[in-house]
Amino acid sequence: MTPTTTIAPYLKTIGRGKDGARALDRAQALDLMTRILGGRVSDLELGGFALAMRIKGESADELSAFVEAAMAHTLPLVAPGPMPAVLLPSYNGARKLPNFTPLLALLLAREGVPVLVHGPTDDPGRVTSAAIFTALGLPPAADAAQAAAQWAGGAPVFLSLDTLNRPLAQLLALRRVLGLRNSGHTIAKLLPALPGALRVVNHTHPEYAVSLSQYLRDSGADAVLMRGTEGEPVADARRQPRLDVYRAGVLDTEHSVAPQEGVLVALPVLPAAIDAETTAAHIRAVLDGRIALPAPIARQVQCLRDALPR
Repeated sequence: MTPTTTIAPYLKTIGRGKDGARALDRAQALDLMTRILGGRVSDLELGGFALAMRIKGESADELSAFVEAAMAHTLPLVAPGPMPAVLLPSYNGARKLPNFTPLLALLLAREGVPVLVHGPTDDPGRVTSAAIFTALGLPPAADAAQAAAQWAGGAPVFLSLDTLNRPLAQLLALRRVLGLRNSGHTIAKLLPALPGALRVVNHTHPEYAVSLSQYLRDSGADAVLMRGTEGEPVADARRQPRLDVYRAGVLDTEHSVAPQEGVLVALPVLPAAIDAETTAAHIRAVLDGRIALPAPIARQVQCLRDALPR
């Protein structure tokens, strides 16, 4: 398939339903996402793409091409070094459970690990990491220079996706029109936004683990793959999830963490509400030692430290 003035040939391939749709090859997927992020498709075509991919699901090759296309629009950031950073893509927020992504970021930063959290600043009906960081006195960085200054001061950095990659943010915003997530959410969670960083890649449904693990292998990624807590890249405070460590695309069974099995016999202390201010106050109490750190999050911190690229 050669590039055309319309993405209709691509839609014909991916839009034939769950059983009839076929994956695009890497060149086709790269051309398609380059057009989308470059604003060279109509609203009607964009809606067709979002719904078709939602039904079909992305292949590992498509994901690789989509991420490559997105990187062309990503804010250039300089790795803070000498210690590799950890990337925490935060795109779901809290609905029922407290969002402890900022707690994870602060715990890593306290151990000298540079951390970049990125995601939306607001999401109706959810409590974003941006809101919690702001309640903690760490509002989103305005640009790369401010991010570098925060890392130099030993603080984690939150960047809004609007700042990090505006065309990708516009693709994610399509959810508010269609009511469904689209490929942009997966691209954002995979984005290698900081050179040499360890990516925490989380999924919400087990079937996504298949394509994501294939992507990590094919791309030679340094990453930790996990099922997120309500889609956030932090361990469930109540039960240890599986943490699969990939080094240069190879599963590292020595440093991966098995999931907790069996019946829960004890529950950690959780905040009484999930709003940003209450969650921030709880995080401060954990950092000060007034409330015990949930064991699964402590184990995740150690896993990420052990998994940092050498």
